[in-house]
Amino acid sequence: MLQATMVFAMVASCTETGLSNSLDPPGVDPKADAVDPVTVGNRLMASGEYELALTSFSRAALDQGMTTELLTSMGTANLGLRRLGQAEELLRRAIEDEPDWPIAWNNLGVVLMEKAEYPEAEQMFRRAFALDNGESDAILDNLRLALAKMENPVNTTPEKQEYKLEQQGDGQFMLRKLP
Repeated sequence: MLQATMVFAMVASCTETGLSNSLDPPGVDPKADAVDPVTVGNRLMASGEYELALTSFSRAALDQGMTTELLTSMGTANLGLRRLGQAEELLRRAIEDEPDWPIAWNNLGVVLMEKAEYPEAEQMFRRAFALDNGESDAILDNLRLALAKMENPVNTTPEKQEYKLEQQGDGQFMLRKLP
């Protein structure tokens, strides 16, 4: 009987105020709402952690489905990882789903520039620029670069380019190829 009482006391201590809470990491409130994985992914993208961002966007897709925002975000993360084929496929799907979103058009143009497909990249940048009403300097810079590459076909050797990730409104990001 004494053993049963001791076991009951130990089990009772593992509930609300006992052992179970001591396993939680310090400073973590297990009852708090989780941070939106898209927000986490956007923060990771801004810090250049593309692989972790891709994981976070994948988590968001499990909850929300493959929205246009997530397709674009995942495509952009793959571009940051230099996975051009995957990035192109995801960005083309995003454009099919929402053809009036300039960020997806711009980022697809960056992918095509990286693949040295300058004429098609130029078309993507023109479309993005028109959809953005000419308000983005980044898109205009990308369009100018594509036009310059088309005018000077002598040096068509792909070169390693660096990207600058620019945060747009509503947590959206746009990649801009640096000159």
